[in-house]
Parts: sequence; C-alpha cells; structure tokens
Amino acid sequence: MIDHTRTDVSLRVNEAFHRLSVDNRRTLLDLLREDLGLTGPKKGCDHGQCGACTVLCDDRRVLSCLTLAVAADATAVTTVEGLAAEGELRPIQEAFVRLDGFQCGFCTPGQICSAVGMLAEHAAGWPSAVTAGDAPDRVPELDETEVRERMSGNLCRCGAYPSIVRAVLETAARQGGAA
Repeated sequence: MIDHTRTDVSLRVNEAFHRLSVDNRRTLLDLLREDLGLTGPKKGCDHGQCGACTVLCDDRRVLSCLTLAVAADATAVTTVEGLAAEGELRPIQEAFVRLDGFQCGFCTPGQICSAVGMLAEHAAGWPSAVTAGDAPDRVPELDETEVRERMSGNLCRCGAYPSIVRAVLETAARQGGAA
C-alpha cells in the first residue's frame, strides 16, 4: 500500500547530500533541526513573522518555518552552520562578531543568513520598498535606510539593530556588496 502522507526528498544541506522520507506537512525548519541536527535556524514565532528561521535555498533567503520540506526538494539549503568555509568566518559573520551585531544571539543565525541573501539581492539590482524609482536600471545605493528596509523581516528582541546595520554596511563596502 502506498503511503500518501510521506514523500521522499533530496536536499543538499551545507554541501552534504541528504535523502529522506518526510511527512508532507513537515516544515523545512523541523527537518533541519530535528532530522539533521542543525540548530542554527531557530523556531521563534513559527509563523513567519520574526525571521529567526531564515536560511538560504538556492542562495535565496526563505523562512524555513513556512517552507514545507517537500517544497525544498532538489534545492541547495544553506544554514548559518554552512556559511563559514574551512573554519574561516565569512566577512558578514566576522563583522557581526566584531561590531557586536548581537546580544542574546537567538536571532543572529537568521539575521546573518538574511544579510547574505539581502546583499546578493542588492548586488543583483533588486529594488526595495524604499529604493528611489528614478533609476531602475542601476543598483540602488546601499545606505542605512535600504539595509533597515531589506532586513525588516528579521526581528531582534534585544534591539541590536544599529550594530546589525553597521555590520551589513561595512561588509558591503569591504566586499563590493558580497557577503
């Protein structure tokens, strides 16, 4: 008898390939945390409102608490655990640490993954709600207002926003927009 409540999924998570049979209702967040033991993405609100669960799917930021695991089939998922390469922090991670872009640290993994995705979106020329509409063919200037708007889906209970914005702006300036 065929079990219609489960689906086989294949994911590349932090460069490791995984094939799992999952309940069709299982979220990507629960798969990452409970099945794969990756505790970087946090279950904050579990309603897509806080951003603590943000991960990258095929280099695009997603809220893993709202993404069904079956919808992530055949994607490359990157969590905060997969951002550092060969033990070296990415520039955005280093900037968060050095500039005190966190206090309690609960939101930090989602903030960092969101910053990586946001900087890639900016570099690709994607506008935000505050981007001036008079020059649609050029990359908008990345300033504090742009960063705050683009990161607005990630909440920090401690209020470390000024340091988060500084870390993102400094990283963008040092890397030419890449995280």
